[in-house]
Order: sequence, then C-alpha cells, then structure tokens
Amino acid sequence: MKNTYYPAVFHPEEVGFSVFIPDIEGCCTQGDTMDEAVEMAKDAIGLMLEGVDEYPHASSPSALSLEGEDFVVMISFNPAEYARKNNRAVKKTLSLPAWLNEAAEAAHLNFSGVLQEALKAKLGM
Repeated sequence: MKNTYYPAVFHPEEVGFSVFIPDIEGCCTQGDTMDEAVEMAKDAIGLMLEGVDEYPHASSPSALSLEGEDFVVMISFNPAEYARKNNRAVKKTLSLPAWLNEAAEAAHLNFSGVLQEALKAKLGM
C-alpha cells in the first residue's frame, strides 16, 4: 500500500509542539522537538487507524483553519511500514493434510517461520 499524507496542525508550546490530525477524530499527540513531534504524529495515526477497514481521506492543507502561530506539516503514513515497525503477532488457525504435518514435524520445521517466509515470497516482500 502506498503512503497517505495527512496534514497535521502543529501548535508551538513553551517546550515543543502539540499536534492535532484533523482528518482522524481524536488523533492528537505532542513532542518536545520537531523531530519527536513528527514521529509521535506518525505513531498516533498508526494507533488510531489500527484495525480500521477504510482509511480516512486526507484533506488539503489549504482547507484547514489555523490560529495564532499554528502551522501545518504533512505526515507520511504507510500502513504496511507501520505494521512492520510495530510488529505484533496475530494468531491464525489453519489446516494441513496429516501427512504434511507429520513430515514437517519430523523435519523439526517451525510452522510460523515457514508460513511467514512463504507469505513474504508470495507477496514479493
């Protein structure tokens, strides 16, 4: 999946920035530096969109109303990259022919490892 660029409103604080992503309801964060605030915004977007079937449309930065010293930074979000970075195991149940199961066990194969390798190969990753 390709990157989506969400506009984030950065509000300067005494130390660092408060960050609000208007296209994702309730998505806000902060960081003590610009770099930290951008990384925190990426993480906040990922957390808010985890498990969502359809991602919200990213609005145009020019459509946003800004106040005072607020400014917009475009935050790049790639769901596949986020998932790899925040790798968490997902339990799957599957079925194999008994003879294949016995052969794999006799060869001391790691079923999860083999399945992951096969899926990556099939997906060209």
